[in-house]
This record gives sequence, structure tokens and C-alpha cells, in this order.
Amino acid sequence: MSDTRRRVKVYTLNEDRQWDDRGTGHVSSTYVERLKGMSLLVRAESDGSLLLESKINPNTAYQKQQDTLIVWSEAENYDLALSFQEKAGCDEIWEKICQVQGKDPSVEVTQDLIESEEEHIEEMPETSPLIDLPTCELNKLEEIADLVTSVLSSPIRREKLALALENEGYIKKLLQLFQVCENLENTEGLHHLYEIIRGILFLNKATLFEVMFSDECIMDVVGCLEYDPSLAQPKRHREFLTKTAKFKEVIPITDSELRQKIHQTYRVQYIQDIILPTPSVFEENFLSTLTSFIFFNKVEIVSMLQEDEKFLSEVFAQLTDEATDDDKRCELVNFFKEFCAFSQTLQPQNRDAFFKTLAKLGILPALEIVMGMDDLQVRSAATDIFSYLVEFSPSMVREFVMQEAQQSDDDILLINVVIEQMICDTDPELGGAVQLMGLLRTLIDPENMLATANKTEKSEFLNFFYNHCMHVLTAPLLANTSEDKCGKDAVVGSTKSNTICPDNYQTAQLLALILELLTFCVEHHTYHIKNYIMNKDLLRRVLVLMNSKHTFLALCALRFMRRIIGLKDEFYNRYITKGNLFEPVINALLDNGTRYNLLNSAVIELFEFIRVEDIKSLIAHIVENFYNALESIEYVQTFKGLKTKYEQEKDRQNQKLNSVPSILRSNRFRRDARALEEDEEMWFNEDEEEEGEAVVPPVEKSKQEDDFPDSYEKFMETKKAKESEDKENLPKRTSAGGFKFTFSHSASAANGANGANSKSVAAQTSPASSNGSSSKNATLTTAVTATKGSLVGLVDYPDDEDDDEEEETSPRKRPRLGS
Repeated sequence: MSDTRRRVKVYTLNEDRQWDDRGTGHVSSTYVERLKGMSLLVRAESDGSLLLESKINPNTAYQKQQDTLIVWSEAENYDLALSFQEKAGCDEIWEKICQVQGKDPSVEVTQDLIESEEEHIEEMPETSPLIDLPTCELNKLEEIADLVTSVLSSPIRREKLALALENEGYIKKLLQLFQVCENLENTEGLHHLYEIIRGILFLNKATLFEVMFSDECIMDVVGCLEYDPSLAQPKRHREFLTKTAKFKEVIPITDSELRQKIHQTYRVQYIQDIILPTPSVFEENFLSTLTSFIFFNKVEIVSMLQEDEKFLSEVFAQLTDEATDDDKRCELVNFFKEFCAFSQTLQPQNRDAFFKTLAKLGILPALEIVMGMDDLQVRSAATDIFSYLVEFSPSMVREFVMQEAQQSDDDILLINVVIEQMICDTDPELGGAVQLMGLLRTLIDPENMLATANKTEKSEFLNFFYNHCMHVLTAPLLANTSEDKCGKDAVVGSTKSNTICPDNYQTAQLLALILELLTFCVEHHTYHIKNYIMNKDLLRRVLVLMNSKHTFLALCALRFMRRIIGLKDEFYNRYITKGNLFEPVINALLDNGTRYNLLNSAVIELFEFIRVEDIKSLIAHIVENFYNALESIEYVQTFKGLKTKYEQEKDRQNQKLNSVPSILRSNRFRRDARALEEDEEMWFNEDEEEEGEAVVPPVEKSKQEDDFPDSYEKFMETKKAKESEDKENLPKRTSAGGFKFTFSHSASAANGANGANSKSVAAQTSPASSNGSSSKNATLTTAVTATKGSLVGLVDYPDDEDDDEEEETSPRKRPRLGS
């Protein structure tokens, strides 16, 4: 047994029936010669002194409670308890106790004492009561209070006292004394009655609750519980229940039994939640039957209401009626909220029938109406009802919204109403928006979508969502990162351009929620989200937020990119390198300076992942474009590791090239690069107008540059057809001696590409040349910087191996490392 499993607190019950902490130590079970038997020993963890030495007697009743407590009595008025830090430790000691007593460890109370007492009871005369109750008189109240509180630690004595109270009708007699004491203003007697009634509640007997919570007795029970001796003045619970708390009938309830059950449940719930003090760790089980009493009352209420279809139909009719006034509608919505909360007590089969009844009556169209109302309280209650429905059956909600889409405009679709409520949440902490975001995530989670032989819910719903809803979800993100709001030198959160991302915390919180949902989509949706990101150039727009003054928002943007890179999808990788999308990340890292914070760690983890996973295309892009700016970061070896990986791959490529006859090398190599670029042009030039409808074609892996044909004959068959085209596509040498490279362009890039940024590290990150001219350097800057309206293209490299000067000065003049 480990130390944490051995760790226990030792408690003893004092004369006031309160548990005293005797210290913390480590327990063991061992044979003690002096006690002549197996014993429980607890030694203090502070100094090793003996806190407890107790022989495990065969006739002692041990009780296991709440998985981590063992309670027993060593003498009539000496009760002990061990509270374990871990369940495993409690189980092990419990097994030792049961082993000594010859009991099954699955029992929670060893029965030796109960059996011996039952034998003793059988020998007593039949007329002898189990417990002699004092006569119910004013001068006996202190004695009665002592008796009730003394039995609480013993399960056997609690049973006997409960039986005696039930048989003699004792509770009603006590409540009559309460009225006498209150009339006489007998404070001492009222304090004793508080202890007595509280103790009877802790007996945990349903038969006693039936008496105490009847219409005849419950208000007197509440009255007794007002006189807590620890309070200077009694509480006024009865006044609240009879005058302040009002029972509202949204539709008149004609069933008197149902009305009585609703009143009783509310009052008993009030006793449990408000009047009774929070039970201690040893008293929690004492009120389990009270919890069950409330539970079954709620089940009965829901069942009775559900069976009354006339009542529910009337409620729905008024809820959706335009003539219904706002106050009445608020009451109706709150009724349904409470109704759905009560339904959580039903068994799964009954709960299924309950929600199907609500769906049949039109709960979802009704919610669509009330969720769009101006009243904040109504919207909040409607959101709670919607959460119950989504939690119960996401498929039911999805089916409704897809059917609705065939008949309604996008603006009034239920999911779009939910998204708009999330976006327009007025709470500074966006509490409602967080709840709605969780519901949306449940609805778009493929894990809870059904797939049958004739129907695939995942495909149908995701097509619907991306066609009809995604533009509503991303609208705030695109609006706050739009090009027309972003000045040439605009920085998110700066004083130069407050419109791009307002400094207010609430907007930043909203954008963070949207990014969290989009990140979830990247992880769980495949071609749908990929198609959307490519068409909208979404990652570029998201990375604008790396400049936000709110670090948590910058981290959300970085997390979105990290999830994309984590997929190791070459489509995404080429999209990132073409768009030069590492630039804002590296800018953020450099701007962060020497501060060692979460942003610093998250950026470094991103590059470390690329290094460890050996994502060749990204490694080549990072080293070729940004290494000079990053090589000074030496407190981690990540960037040096990227350079090492890059050089190793470059050497491997050169070795493979050298192993191929020179007559084959250049033409072969250029053909593969060009074929790859053609694929990319087809992808990025897709019509953006079809943004939601386009479906990403199956991704075919592009050939690596080192992927040569297996035979010379196969190569020669294609070489002749390509030879003339190859010559036309060679990079043209400029007057400066460098090469002029052509960049890929797309409509999507024009939407979201960053302009020339004053913070750009492109120029400063190009590897410096020892002997290059200024004109060559200008060419290099063009080769690595994303200009406005374009994405950086992949480059065909010349095959002139003899031009050593050009090899040294041009960082782009080297074989590309994979696609």
C-alpha cells in the first residue's frame, strides 16, 4: 500500500455528538501481542507517535460509508472513525476487518452486533419496547433531545428509535408541544425541539417523512427548524413560504392531488436546500432518503403532467401565440424550464417518452420564437430548455433544423438563431455565449451522429451546416480581421487601428469562443472545414489576431494553426507555405522578446512539433525564409534542430540526384515540381463563389522530388512529350544575374492576404550573402515576402550546377524538400 493510500484522519465523537479531529497519520493492520489479536494502528505523519491502537473485535459492528470512511464504536459512548485519502486504502483495510470477522467485504456494515442484539431482543418479553421514549411533556424535552442525538452514530439504535416514533405517533405530539412553547415564548424548549426535529430528519426514514411532510404537519416542522440555538434570532422560514413565495399557475391545474404534490415538493426542497445546515462528511448519508423522497415526488409530478395532454397543448398554444403578453410568455417559458429540469429524474425510457411528447407538441419551433425575443430572462430560460433537448437527443434537433432549411431562410433557422444569440450576448463575461457554444459543439460533433444503411447523418448535417450556418458563425471573425479595417501598419489592439479588433475584453472573448469552435471543426471535420479554410483564406485572417493585446486571443489563434499543422496534411502545408503564414507567428515570437510566458512556450512547441514529426515541406520553408531571424534563440535547441533536419534532407536529396545520370536529372526534377504546382493552381483557383457548396476532391499525395521512376524506359516515354514545355518554363535569368520567380495567385488570396507589414521579418530573415550584390538581395526579398493579393508560390529551380556564385547568393536556388 502506497503512502497516500495509507493516509487517514482519525476522528472521535465528543460529548456534544460532534466529531473531533485527532490528527493525520498512516494506518496499518497488524497483530499486536499485548491485545492478543489483529489491530488497527495509526501513527502520526508528523512525529510517528501512536494516534490509534484498536483491536479488531469479532463482535464489533464496523460501518463503511462513502467509500472512504470506516466508523465503529468501541464502547457505549466512544465512537471512532477513519477518513481515508483514497478509496483503495479504505477498501484494503475494510477487507482486513471483514477477514477477521469472517464477513464478505462487499457488505457495508458488519452484522455481528446486529445479530447478537437481535438474539438478545428475542429473549426479552414481547411487550418490552425497543426503546423507551420519555413521555411527551415540556419538562422532558431536554431528555428527548439527548436521546435522539445519541442514537445517530449507531445504525441499530437509529432503526429502533424510528420504529418507536412511528408506533406511538410521537411526532404529532412533539409538534403540539412546539405550538405550546411558541405561545409561551419558551425559548429553551424551542431550542430542544430544533435538535429533536433535526435528529428525526437524520434518522433517514421514509415512513417518518410521510408524517412530517403532510399538509397537517409540514409548517410546524419548518417552525421547529427556525429556532436554531446557534442563531441570535430565529429565522422566518414560514413567513417566506406562506407570504413571499407565490405559486404561479401558467395554466390552471384542476387536479388537486397534483397541486398538493407540487406544494409538498417545493417545501421539502426548501427544507433540504435552505433550512438544514450543510451536512458534515459523516452526516451526508443521513439525508439520502430525504433526497429520494424529493426525487420520487418529481417523477410523479412529471408523469401526471405528461399524461394530461390537454394541459400541455394549452401551454404550447399560449407560448407561440403572438397575442400572449411578455409577462405571461416569461411564465410559460419558466414553467417549461422547471418541467424539463424535473424530467431529469425520470428513468431513461420514461425520459425518452417525455421528450418525444414535447417534440410532437412542437417544442423546437416554440423555442425558435422565444430565443429571438428581446427579454433577457426569457432567452436565458429558453437556452436552458434547448440545452436539455440537445443533451437528450442531438439527432432530434439536427433532424428538425435540416427539415426547417427546406422551408425557411437562413436568417431564421434555429441554429443560426442560436449562433446570433451567442454573438450578441450582452454579459461582459459571455456566460450565455459559453453555454451556447457548448451546445453548438455537441450538435456538430460527428461522434454523436448516426450512420445507417440508408442514411448518413454526418454527411447530410455537415453539408447543411457549412452551407447555411458557417458564414454566420465566422462573421464576427471575418469582420474584425477584414482588409479594409486593417491599415498598412495596423496592429490588433493598437491605438493606430482600434477598429480591427476593439480593445474591449468582450469582443476578444467572443472571438476566442469562435476560434475554439473552429479549432474543434479542424479536429473533427475533414474536407468540409478544409474547403472553407481554403476558400476564405481563413487561417490568414485568424493569424491577424496574433497581434492582439489580449494574450489569450493570440493563443487561440495560434492553437487554431497548431491543430491544422498537427493533421500533417500536405494540402494545408502547401497552403501555409504559399501564403507565408508563419510570418505573423514569428513576428509574435520576436515581439515577445525575452519574456518567458505561455505565448513563448506555445510558439516554440509549434516549431518543436514540426521538427519532431519531420514535416519536410514546412522545415524547408521555415529554414529558408526565417532562420536568420531565429538562429539567435539559443535557450532551446528547436531552431538549430530544424536547420540540422533541413541540411540532412538537402544532403540526402543531393546524393540521390548525383546517383542519377546528368542527362536525366534536371528534366525529371522540373517535371515533378511543375506537376505539383499544377495541382496547387487547380486547387487555389477554384471559384470562391461556390464557397459552401464546393466539396474538396480526394487528396492525392504529390510525388516527392526524390521519387524517381523505377526504370529508364518509363522515363523516356514521357521525356519527349515534356521536353519542349520544360524549356519554356525554365526561370529566366535577370540582368542582375539572379532568377525571376513567378508566384501563384488566387481569388481567395486576394480576399485575405496581408499587405506589406511594417513588422514583416521577410527581408531581415533571408540568409545573408557574403558577396551578393544589392540587386540580388532585392530579388531575394521578393522571393520570400507575401505581397498584397498573392500567395508565395513554389519555385522551379535551374539546373545550372556550375554557377557557384548563384548557389551562394540565392537561398531559393536549392532543391525543394518534399511537397
